Amino acid sequence: MVPVRCFSCGKIVADDYEKFKELAKRKPTSEVFKELGIDRPCCRRMYLTTVEFIDELMEYQK
Repeated sequence: MVPVRCFSCGKIVADDYEKFKELAKRKPTSEVFKELGIDRPCCRRMYLTTVEFIDELMEYQK
């Protein structure tokens, strides 16, 4: 699950996450961060360390 806001500064990060994933497949992450205007290290951390495991959790529903 993607966090809605940065844990450190509170900036909204969820709105650009899908764009980030698509662009990061084709370009280096440093270029993607510049293109999206993500310049704070704390916000960059949020994008780089997000682990999506919701599909795995759905297997364990009753």
